[in-house]
Amino acid sequence: MKRISILFVCMGNICRSPLAEGIFGHLVAEAGLTGDFTVASAGTGSWHEGDPPDRRSIATAKNHGIDISGQRARRIQSRDFMDFDLILAMDRDNLAALKKSAPHGANIHLSGDAALGTGENIPDPYYGGPEGFELVYTRLLTGCCRLLETLGVERASCNGNTSSVR
Repeated sequence: MKRISILFVCMGNICRSPLAEGIFGHLVAEAGLTGDFTVASAGTGSWHEGDPPDRRSIATAKNHGIDISGQRARRIQSRDFMDFDLILAMDRDNLAALKKSAPHGANIHLSGDAALGTGENIPDPYYGGPEGFELVYTRLLTGCCRLLETLGVERASCNGNTSSVR
């Protein structure tokens, strides 16, 4: 299998995209495919560069057996468009921002299209409570499982038999 690199992108890189990076990385590790994937996240804005994920994202991931506390927010850079095989935006606003700055031919998609097949935005939980982060986790877990299946990796644990699903 050719190594596949995936970049998850949201606005500040502290809520949705770190969760997506953590979930996808966790599923890849459980499948024994860590060497086959490069997984990262970034934001379209620079407000939180160098900061850890939002404490609520960290807590939500931890509740599902995933540690994202070591991640640090960063802004997307021009080289990312060449370095990553697939860039997944969490919502249409971030998709538009990415497409505006991307070179022709960059493989950028809405996560709701590429991973979920629904065309939905992954909602930004920043201004809400823990239940919003849990909802985002659930949508991202579903999307990450489907994305792995799309990439040819069958995962029994995506059907609910993993420590990442409680």
